[in-house]
Amino acid sequence: MIELKSTNEIDRMAVTGQFVGELLAELSGVAAVGVNLMDIEHHARRRIAERGAESCYWDYSPSFGRGPFRNVLCLSVNDAVLHGLPHDYVLRDGDLLSIDMAVTIDGWAADSALSFVVGAPDPADLKLIEATEVALEAGIAAAQPGGRLGDVSAAIGEVAHSYGYRVNGEFGGHGIGRTMHEAPHVANSGRPRRGMKLSPGLTIAIEPWLCRSTDKIRVDDDGWTIRSADGSRTAHSEHTVAVTEAGPRVLTRRPDAQRS
Repeated sequence: MIELKSTNEIDRMAVTGQFVGELLAELSGVAAVGVNLMDIEHHARRRIAERGAESCYWDYSPSFGRGPFRNVLCLSVNDAVLHGLPHDYVLRDGDLLSIDMAVTIDGWAADSALSFVVGAPDPADLKLIEATEVALEAGIAAAQPGGRLGDVSAAIGEVAHSYGYRVNGEFGGHGIGRTMHEAPHVANSGRPRRGMKLSPGLTIAIEPWLCRSTDKIRVDDDGWTIRSADGSRTAHSEHTVAVTEAGPRVLTRRPDAQRS
């Protein structure tokens, strides 16, 4: 069942989204060459506790993982793209890091992710990250009232293909609101003018992710970390978005001075 949110409820989600965006921007500044992933994880735990928020990841046990997940961040490095378990790993020059987080505040959730390179970047990595960011903005722009869910998926897929990347269909975006994962599924490729109608009050997490040279994935022995099947670099971008009468409203924008 899909629950449409009132304007007041979307405003409450926006409070959560602002915190998520600000913390992600902060964490992107914490991440640097020589920093351990667990230091980033513990920094996030402190900030979440200080805000009185609750992690959507802690103790999460979905059908696709080997639960429970006992962290507040997904930290995915290089060929890892989704659900990366924070672990004892020191970031190296040129590492591509994806940070994904979701929390609730006063019962309302927001979810967002970004990817960036620590140290000196490889231009190919910057292109890959840019593709996910441009695809995300295209998906957001397509989330118009009266449109169709397929418009969002098609916009994402069109950008990915224009950059020369293939799209994996196993994981994508999702509805969000009172919990992190709600209906509907938001695919990263699709056909325009197909699927459910986009009504004001619909809140979704739009999250394109790409692998540089494949659309196939594999899962680590930890049961969580998803990697490109061929070991190529990966990237992931995500925002929580509300469909409103005035158009799409991004609830997890990060501060302008930081990575957006």
